[in-house]
Amino acid sequence: MSQPNGRGEPGAMPGLPPEIRKDGEPGWAGGLRKLYNSVVEEPLPDSFKDLLKKLDDDGDA
Repeated sequence: MSQPNGRGEPGAMPGLPPEIRKDGEPGWAGGLRKLYNSVVEEPLPDSFKDLLKKLDDDGDA
C-alpha cells in the first residue's frame, strides 16, 4: 500500500511511526548526517573570509 499523496515510503501505513534501525536511529538519520558533514567540510569562500577579516578589523578600532 503506498501513500495516497505520493509522499513517504511505499508500503508504509499512514499514521505509523517511521522505521527505526536496530541501533535505535531512524532510517533517514544517516543521510542527514552525510549531508551535514558534506556542508561542514566545504571550504569557506574567499569573499566570506574577506568579510570576516573586515569585521574583525573594525572590532579592534
